[in-house]
Amino acid sequence: MKHPLIHLAIGSLFVVSGAVMAQNNAPQDGVKVGEMSIFRKLAGTGQLEGQAAQQYVQTMQQAQEQHALAPSNNPQVIRLRAIAAKLIPFALRWNERALDWKWQVNLLGSKQINAYCMPGGKIAFYTGILETLKLTDDEVAIVMGHEIAHALREHGAERAGKNMAATLGVKALELFASVKGYDPSLAGAVGGGVAKVGMLKFSRDDETEADVVGLDIAARAGYDPRAGVALWQKMGMASKGAPPQWLSTHPAGSDRIAEIQRHLPEVMPLYAHAKGLDSNAITPYKTNVKGIAAVD
Repeated sequence: MKHPLIHLAIGSLFVVSGAVMAQNNAPQDGVKVGEMSIFRKLAGTGQLEGQAAQQYVQTMQQAQEQHALAPSNNPQVIRLRAIAAKLIPFALRWNERALDWKWQVNLLGSKQINAYCMPGGKIAFYTGILETLKLTDDEVAIVMGHEIAHALREHGAERAGKNMAATLGVKALELFASVKGYDPSLAGAVGGGVAKVGMLKFSRDDETEADVVGLDIAARAGYDPRAGVALWQKMGMASKGAPPQWLSTHPAGSDRIAEIQRHLPEVMPLYAHAKGLDSNAITPYKTNVKGIAAVD
């Protein structure tokens, strides 16, 4: 029989996580996702964007001091900013507040296979992701669309709000335990463990949503959404020894590929329209790495 504290911990946290959903205007065509979480309001989106802007400036200044910030005339910076310029107009439909963001795109010299978009539209790519994965423009657009989607869907504020709610839930559990004669430290440990697993699940959900919304943005901007399949095949080649899906904040690559393929019927017409092509006339997507098959 399960310990009553475990029931209480799970119950209290699922009550919190059940209060999810309130959303802006989502597109009527293309992909469909759920409403944005009300948890994002707990953290204060505007405040978070201000903090992100300060952190971004500090990061760029530090990179410049270390001669790791690529100059504006760097061919890869020009390339990244050109792709961003095509994506951003189609990003605005997912969050009207993004119209007022001061978008920035920079390139950092690092072997990390990484990229991000902070709240408020602050984008950074690492040279490692471009060079190690040999990203095509379509694949860059998939990565950038994914990162932009995190900011548009306010996942940073959502995660901060959920962490606040989880902390309050654990404190409440400890108080309840002490009143009922249970060991408060045991209650806190049980509640904290459930909260940690819950946060991982929320993060994987955010990653999946960002994948899907990013596909929509990239397709509308004229980038082939099938590049997402090749991208994650490349990522799989470069990330051997990754932790199991259950203990990772990111869905497994095979799961991401399956999710992308599931949404291709929704986004391929957007891509065809952007390119002025008949859907039946689109040729398979071919990446630039041997061993990865063309994607129909």
